[in-house]
Amino acid sequence: MKTPSPRFRRAAAAALACALSTGSVLATQASPSGDYAVGPQDVLVITSYDEPELSGRFVVETDGTFTYPLVGRLSAGGLTLRELEAELRRRLVEMGFFRNPQITVAVGTYRSQRIFILGEVQKPGAYALSSQMPLVEALALAGSTLPTASGEVVIARAGGEEAARVNIRDIQSGSVLPVMLDAGDSLFVLRAENVYVFGQVRNPGAYPLPEETMLLQALSLAGGLTDRASASRIQVVRMVGGRRYELRVALTDMVEPGDTIVVPQRFF
Repeated sequence: MKTPSPRFRRAAAAALACALSTGSVLATQASPSGDYAVGPQDVLVITSYDEPELSGRFVVETDGTFTYPLVGRLSAGGLTLRELEAELRRRLVEMGFFRNPQITVAVGTYRSQRIFILGEVQKPGAYALSSQMPLVEALALAGSTLPTASGEVVIARAGGEEAARVNIRDIQSGSVLPVMLDAGDSLFVLRAENVYVFGQVRNPGAYPLPEETMLLQALSLAGGLTDRASASRIQVVRMVGGRRYELRVALTDMVEPGDTIVVPQRFF
């Protein structure tokens, strides 16, 4: 994974702050897991098979506790669902209410553990996390990437690790190991840089350039060539190290972000 520049870190941080300040947070329901650690604001669904009146939905308070009938105030923050089940059984037996209480605990609404997905995705916001999640699966929660996405993602880890930059195609192809996300991690899908297409094309202008784009594909972004275009004389203007280069290219050659494509008119 590449280390992003300070510009990318600032962009990700700014977008995260904007999403949170405007309240554009999206919640999703994840599959229950016995290893999930309960946290503040989670809504627990507790089912008692011995006494139905003890079943119900219970909100964990900000201090990690909740009140359960017969037992009273109970600390749940940091416990897994299975650990909380065991603690409830222990307390009910200890207080003499049941010999072998049958109780299950699940999460009705995940609110304490989230990841943040921002940038060039269909539905940016915060998403509930019940366990580690692969990066590709997280992007699917956000409706996948937009056509303007570059294919690269900046990941800011909640644990304070240095932010990293990863390529989505590399992960999907299996050429690199899957990237797993933990609670509090933030993703920022970068916007593709532009390519500029002028001359004899149907819709001249600037267009976000996906990775590994051939000249023919770049021309299609601008609606393709007009009837008066000279396909054999297309030039690409490229700046390298502050110097300007004019390149003759074939339709199958790759173009780069920042390139200017000039399509001349036919002589006859």
